[in-house]
Amino acid sequence: MHWDPSMSSLRQRRERARLARQGMTLIEIMIVVVIMALVATGVGIAVIPQLQKAKIKDTQSAVQTVRSAVTLYIATNNAECANMEQLLQDKAIDKSKSTRDAWDHEFRIECDGVDINVTSAGPDGEFETQDDIK
Repeated sequence: MHWDPSMSSLRQRRERARLARQGMTLIEIMIVVVIMALVATGVGIAVIPQLQKAKIKDTQSAVQTVRSAVTLYIATNNAECANMEQLLQDKAIDKSKSTRDAWDHEFRIECDGVDINVTSAGPDGEFETQDDIK
């Protein structure tokens, strides 16, 4: 059998056709990217509100912890209301506990007789607004 040039070109055409079937076109890749972006957007829309709720719950817990620490400080030291520095110095609250809210704002501690009020400014960072956490 001798060499037939048409046979070689037939093999080349078959090889090119096989390779074309194996690869993905740019449109197919773009469709996959768009689908992935839509899925990521959906996940983001579902997760972000939950993150905000988690920050609020964490801050509510921290407010309770600070209120308990102030109560302990007053009872132990027979003193007036304490600020965060005094609580840390007296070890009434541990640095590992939340000494700031989830938005990294300081708590406001106020004592009015026997009432101890610990307040976080909430997500907006301003006191005396609707989103304050007590």
